[in-house]
Amino acid sequence: MTQLKMLSADDAITEIRRLYFATSRQSIEGDLTKALDLLKSMPTEDDRERATVYMEGLAEMAKDWSRASAPKGARKGGEPVRSRPKADATTPKKPGTTKPAAKRPAPKAAGASKKRG
Repeated sequence: MTQLKMLSADDAITEIRRLYFATSRQSIEGDLTKALDLLKSMPTEDDRERATVYMEGLAEMAKDWSRASAPKGARKGGEPVRSRPKADATTPKKPGTTKPAAKRPAPKAAGASKKRG
């Protein structure tokens, strides 16, 4: 990893902003790493808060692009997702697996609200 020279907070925010607008699907991981290093180098919480919108944007792009590049039906570990067979009327059910219906209170009759005196 390359060392970044110490930048002022304003310069660091400017660089994070530049990374945000210049990033691409191919460069997002490196750009996000650089932006995090710049964020960590900022001396105050106020300075870091000013960069929040760009950091959130970079993180969202990374998330979207990683989701879009994953093959459909694949998991993080690379194993395919196996769908479960859907239960239908011909599938025998195991005894005791159905839940009893929840009891609901009877609806109140119209006009049966509080009596006025």
